[in-house]
Amino acid sequence: MNLPSPESASLPATPHINCGSPGEVSSLEVHDLTVAYQKKPVLWGIDLAVPPGRLVGIVGPNGAGKSTLIKAAMGMLPLSSGWVKVFGQPVRKSLRRIGYVPQRESVDWDFPVSVMDVVLMGRYGQLGLLRRPRKRDREIARECLDKVKMLPYANRQISNLSGGQQQRVFLARALAQESDLYFMDEPFAGVDAATETAIITLLHELRDRGKTLLVVHHDLPTARDYFDTLLLLNMRVVAFGDTDKVFTHDLLQKTYGGRLTILSEVAHVVGQRGGSAKVP
Repeated sequence: MNLPSPESASLPATPHINCGSPGEVSSLEVHDLTVAYQKKPVLWGIDLAVPPGRLVGIVGPNGAGKSTLIKAAMGMLPLSSGWVKVFGQPVRKSLRRIGYVPQRESVDWDFPVSVMDVVLMGRYGQLGLLRRPRKRDREIARECLDKVKMLPYANRQISNLSGGQQQRVFLARALAQESDLYFMDEPFAGVDAATETAIITLLHELRDRGKTLLVVHHDLPTARDYFDTLLLLNMRVVAFGDTDKVFTHDLLQKTYGGRLTILSEVAHVVGQRGGSAKVP
């Protein structure tokens, strides 16, 4: 498929930072990945290798392809070119090792289903489509709900919960999958401070257990505190590596283009270590 070069094709080469050990199998490996909608590139020539046990924040402006990247990595979108491997295998052979938390806006919250039913959906990959949840599956679902402090709401309809509570339920569903690689699309969007704290605590616990997590995130000051690894994305990979090496004014400027005023404000806020500055 012949595609026109995107505007971001002039970006400088991605800084190479060795995140893993020699010979280590990557949790996620992406090579020359291009995704296009109606022949217009959304992602272009993405190369990425994420070692196990990393908490990766995916940062970039609106339209940068952040959600597209994680959907393409899970096989939810067709690729114009390139390939994806999960723990050294084609993604279609590794789906049981993948957990996913979608954007809240993409979910039909009016669908008549209980909190427990939503979390049990996370067990289907272990069960197969034709098997009903077993006692152990229900125990796991209850444990996951308890982990996110939502067990008292197990029988409540999902539509009757607040936005933060709904997000906690979807995290519980992802936990119930007992995955090794997690993709999360803006899990902090629209949640209260207590839920945000609970989410990041849980993400750190999963990372410390050797899980790999890729999280789409918009809040730049907290990005430096929340993630040990950052992927700066704007149709192409601008930078990928340890947060202290990647979270620089120059690289953020290259990621967000000409938004110099906003970036300067962000740098000031980050320097003060207070407040919240979000860049769209």
